[in-house]
Amino acid sequence: MINKNICIVTTVHSPFDVRIFHKEAISLKKAGYNLTIIAPHDINETVNDINIIALKKHKDRIQRMFKTSKQAFILAVNQKADVYHFHDPELIPVGLKLKKLGKKVIYDVHEDVPRHILTKPYLNRFIKPIVSKMFEIYENYAAKKFDVIITATPYIRDRFKEINKNTVDINNYPKIDELYEPVNWDIRKNEICYIGGITKIRGIEEVIKALEYTNTTLHLAGNFESKELEEYIKSLKGWSKVRYYGFVGRDKVKEILKNVKIGLVTLYPTINYLDSLPVKMFEYMSAGIPVIASNFPLWKEIIERNNCGICVDPLNPKEIANGINYLLENDHIAKTMGENGRKLVMTKYNWENEEKKLLDIYFKILK
Repeated sequence: MINKNICIVTTVHSPFDVRIFHKEAISLKKAGYNLTIIAPHDINETVNDINIIALKKHKDRIQRMFKTSKQAFILAVNQKADVYHFHDPELIPVGLKLKKLGKKVIYDVHEDVPRHILTKPYLNRFIKPIVSKMFEIYENYAAKKFDVIITATPYIRDRFKEINKNTVDINNYPKIDELYEPVNWDIRKNEICYIGGITKIRGIEEVIKALEYTNTTLHLAGNFESKELEEYIKSLKGWSKVRYYGFVGRDKVKEILKNVKIGLVTLYPTINYLDSLPVKMFEYMSAGIPVIASNFPLWKEIIERNNCGICVDPLNPKEIANGINYLLENDHIAKTMGENGRKLVMTKYNWENEEKKLLDIYFKILK
C-alpha cells in the first residue's frame, strides 16, 4: 500500500468528469493512492473508494472565481494531502497559496487558455488580445512555481515545456474497452452520431444543414450551450432527421456507438481547436466506427493517413453531407475504416498508455 494522499481540486468540472474521475482518479486509486476530489457537487459522498467533498455551485463566473475558490482552498488545506492536483486556470491563485505552504502542486492544463480567450464571443474584439496576453503572462509566471505541469495535448505541452521542464502531456485518449462492444457490423444501422458539447463553434449548425442532403438519422447527445442556440438549431429543416437525447451517461454513449456507422467531429477552425485532440474522435475510433472530422492538418495526419475516416471542410454542409453519403453508400470501406481506427486505439491512442505516464509523474514527485 502506497498510503499517500492525493487531493484533486476543481471549481469548474463535475467530480465525475471523465478525465478527472474516470481516468486520472481511478488510475491513481488503482495504484494504491488515497484520493479526495473537491468539486462542485450536491453532497459529500464516497464513490469507488474516492472521497468527494462538495463545493457550493455557482453559475456566475465571478462568484466562482472568488467565493468558490476561497472555499476550495480552505477545504484543500484541511486535507493535509501529499500532493494537490488542480484542473482550472481560475485556481492558479489557490495553487500558488498551496506552494507557499510548502505543498507539492500539479497544474493540469486542459486547454490553451490564452488562445481560447481570443474566441470568446462575450469579449470586445479590442479587449480580447489584451486579456489574452495578460493572462498568458500570469499563467507563465505561476507555471514556473508548480512542481509539475500536466497538459491535455502535445501542443500545449510544448508551450509549457519552455517554462517548466517538468511538463508532461497526458492525453484524453479512451480506455481500450470502455466504449467498445463487439457487434456484427451488418446489424449496425445506416445512421450517424455526434456526442459532446453542442456549440456553434463545434459545428452543430453545419451538421444539421448537412442532413438536408442525406438519408440518415443523426443521434445527438449533449447539452446545448444556450437556449437561444437550441431554439435556432431545432428550427432548421434538417432537425427532422435528429434523435436528440440531451446529456447522457457513459452507458448510453456506449449504446449509441454500437448502433451507428459514423461519428462526427466537425469543429470550426478556431485557434484553440486546430491543434486539439478531441476525445470524441478517439472514442468513435475505439468503438470501431469511421470518423468524419474537420480537415485540420493534425487531424488529417491521424485520420486520413491511417485510413480511419474522412476529413472535410467543417464550414461546408454539402461537403459534410458528401462524406456521410460516401461512407453510408460504401459499407465495406466504412467497415474497414472503423476496424483501422479500432486498431489504432488498441496500439497507440489509449488511456492505458497515458496512465503509465501519470503514475510515473506521481512516483517521481513523491520520491
